[in-house]
Amino acid sequence: MTGAVPSNDVPEEDALRANVYALLAQLLARAPDAALLDRLRNLDGDDSEFGETVRTLARVAQTATPEAVEEEYFDLFIGIGESELKPYGSYYLTGFLNEKPLARLRLDMRRLGIARAEGINEPEDHIAAVCEMMAGLITGAFSEPAGLAEQRAFYEQHLGNWAPRFFEDLEAAQRASFYMPVGALGRLFLEVENQAFDMAA
Repeated sequence: MTGAVPSNDVPEEDALRANVYALLAQLLARAPDAALLDRLRNLDGDDSEFGETVRTLARVAQTATPEAVEEEYFDLFIGIGESELKPYGSYYLTGFLNEKPLARLRLDMRRLGIARAEGINEPEDHIAAVCEMMAGLITGAFSEPAGLAEQRAFYEQHLGNWAPRFFEDLEAAQRASFYMPVGALGRLFLEVENQAFDMAA
């Protein structure tokens, strides 16, 4: 996704949220390269369940190679014939690809000034793209940082209604090794997001 330069005037808590969305987007858009694996190896977390999951991801990254993770990514999300998971909002909400949830997302993208990046062939309701959009709304990558009400509306319409199930499926996927803690990280993070949006309502 493309947009304006993000604003620096974002509260620290929101910047941290955006960083998690951006990390999930990076990990789910494609298999991580050697540089990203090196960054993951240096992650640390606190003693919360989320923090322990961050530590688990760092430990898994210690022994992961780009080649092995690329093969795992292919098996999980691309596949020969059929992948183990289909990381699209339309599929999770309707059982089919390129359905009404994708059309609704495209309408909101136009309204919010979010443009599809050149060279991207995946539908916009791919989990990585929607996580990237959430990060951009928080930081102001597409215009000004979106207010909490706007963030919540986008989240509930395009992410919160299906992504928790996707992350649960990823965490439990038969072929997931490196991506098991990625699934757990996404699941736990969205639980926190749900609670925060509910408290702010």
